[in-house]
Amino acid sequence: MAPPRSAKLNDISDELKRIIDANFDKVFARRRAREAFEGVMLSIDHSLFKVPTEGLKIDERYEKNSRGVEIFSKSWLPESHPPKGIICYCHGYGESCTFFFEGTARKLASAGYGVFALDYPGFGLSDGLHGYIPSFESLVDDVTEHYSKIKDKPEFHALPSFLFGQSMGGAVALKVHLKQPKAWSGAILLAPMCKIADDLRPPYLVTRLLIALSKALPKSKLVPSKDLDDIAFHQNKELTAYNIIAYKDKPRLRTAVELLHVTEEIERRLQEVSLPLLILHGEADALTDPSVSKALFEKASTRDKKLNLYKNACHQLLEGEPDEVVFGIFNDIISWLDDHSSKDTTS
Repeated sequence: MAPPRSAKLNDISDELKRIIDANFDKVFARRRAREAFEGVMLSIDHSLFKVPTEGLKIDERYEKNSRGVEIFSKSWLPESHPPKGIICYCHGYGESCTFFFEGTARKLASAGYGVFALDYPGFGLSDGLHGYIPSFESLVDDVTEHYSKIKDKPEFHALPSFLFGQSMGGAVALKVHLKQPKAWSGAILLAPMCKIADDLRPPYLVTRLLIALSKALPKSKLVPSKDLDDIAFHQNKELTAYNIIAYKDKPRLRTAVELLHVTEEIERRLQEVSLPLLILHGEADALTDPSVSKALFEKASTRDKKLNLYKNACHQLLEGEPDEVVFGIFNDIISWLDDHSSKDTTS
């Protein structure tokens, strides 16, 4: 059983501990915790949270999608001029768009882009059982529906549009692209989950047993797993304690099986990837396999592709590396966006 979320947090009241240690299976508990803890979350000592909000128009909302699921979404837009393009974010496993990505979004919006993000069903502030993915296809459909509506708005429909996928979000972004092969101007993939690292996969016989069990006990938390923060962060791991609405328990059986199947599918379909690509991966990543990013770069049918490998960097490139590395990666991303936004508008 996972330790209480408040165990690594000092100097918070007993009432706040009670709120953040509640059962987060239902979304109302996660929303209450975020509301009570937001000020603390956004005041931690990390360079991303020091990116200013001046000059940005920031909006949060809840909307029911076509499946009747209430989805939380957030946007960051330059206030004084139209955006150069729009960026649609796909977050990683267990994550939401309201913690570390807050700083990433501010940075990209300050560079002139409209940034849009949502929490998947079952994650963050969106409705659904916490950490549960009954169908990866349905999740991708939800993301595709949400971002298609944004792209179709009159103020955005003529702008370049980019997918931005991080870890599991890289798999989501690639699946969105494969569903809409002509719809996007490019994709930025940070340590994309195109394959689960061999060290994190259970042995073959255990995997077959878990797949069989997932049919009878899909929501059960029985999948053996390591502490992902231990292997994902080069530094700043202690700050992940403040990411209180992240899912950090053992993976649910059906979720694990869905992740396994989607990575196997993507690995088979790398040659179908046809949009401009910027792939960024730490060479020391022990969570998602850098060799598969290399394979994506080599096999993708697009000629417009770039692979940046960062020596000694771990999985969380924008959250868990020294500031000089983080801002160097931001420069790489923004430079690529600027180049492809100008190409898109002049082509």
